[in-house]
Amino acid sequence: MGRSYIVEDDVEGYLSRLCSQLAGPVTGLLIGQSTVQRDFVVMATRTPQNNESADGGKSADKEWVSEHARQVSRMLPGGLSVLGVFIISESDAKDTLTTLRQLVFSVENLISSERLWTPADDDVTDCVTLHVNPKTRKTVCRTFDIKDPKSVAKPADWKYQSGVCSSWATVSLELVLASCLFQEELKVWAQQIERGVCLIDGKKLPEDSELKAGQTPADVVQRCGGCVSVSGAIHSRAFLHSNKPKAKLAEKLLKRDIVSTVATRVQMLLEEPQTQNEENKGRKQTEQFCLPRRVFCAVKSTGPLSVCDYQFSDEGLSEMTDRFKEMLDMDAAEEDLDATQEMIAEVLESEKWVAELTFQNPPPCLGVAMATAVALLALAASIVYLSDV
Repeated sequence: MGRSYIVEDDVEGYLSRLCSQLAGPVTGLLIGQSTVQRDFVVMATRTPQNNESADGGKSADKEWVSEHARQVSRMLPGGLSVLGVFIISESDAKDTLTTLRQLVFSVENLISSERLWTPADDDVTDCVTLHVNPKTRKTVCRTFDIKDPKSVAKPADWKYQSGVCSSWATVSLELVLASCLFQEELKVWAQQIERGVCLIDGKKLPEDSELKAGQTPADVVQRCGGCVSVSGAIHSRAFLHSNKPKAKLAEKLLKRDIVSTVATRVQMLLEEPQTQNEENKGRKQTEQFCLPRRVFCAVKSTGPLSVCDYQFSDEGLSEMTDRFKEMLDMDAAEEDLDATQEMIAEVLESEKWVAELTFQNPPPCLGVAMATAVALLALAASIVYLSDV
């Protein structure tokens, strides 16, 4: 028996619009939540056009689709993830199977390379692929076990349903950070978060306890050694698709969101041109940088689900709406953005956070078309540049 995907009916309308606009094969991502029993798809988003593609975008670019998936993954709060890929093509579904298999494995490999939390034994390892014929609108859904390199395609059910985006529980918390996070130390910190105790209303609830409206999680992070000192407060958020959400799942998703959002911000800082300045290579220099703050945008105006972006202090909300359009194909207005959950970071003269950072192989800058999605939190980081010699 294959997996069953319950799909928000807005996704059907979105795919139909892409079919009517088709000028060639279109690839994209499927976003939602996987559970042991069923999977829920709440969004689909096409991959931006690669204007530098050698064949003009007539074939699927594995690296381009994977990079899109990596950046979209950074914009998803706890509980939401990239579940798989779709392709709209006049080719027969059997002829696209090899392409879809390559895409879904490439996407998962790149996303998992940035993942610092440890997968659980009960995590779903099947990823979905969807082929849509633009003329007949026929869909063929299959899954691959991405943990098995020899995995073969398995048939799966693809069912549209209204209200999928409405039946979600939201859990959130505010977390104060005072840690040194970089490279190996970031991994150690992530493990500390995973081992930490999550209290709900000041109590450690049994794993099978059902969450109730108004209950507030809380968590504590201890200091640890490292290279980039980070201090401030973050807003963590996770979504659970269930009428009776359990404390165990809420704790797991919140912890993963904490790890992911902090790691993403540190990675974004290291990708910024100011931290890669060649002038910093030959001398010792102490600088402080403000990490981006997290800003949310509702997936639908009538439901609790939201996605997020990260905003540096020199960016406006219009730049974020542009990124929501480019990365998620969302037509969001500035007034649709929730920028109230985190403050914009400020660097204080009295701040004593200092870290040592050596760039031996600086991370490459991303191109404009796939620029890093930024829009987040009240954190400040200090970096000491040391000579490579």
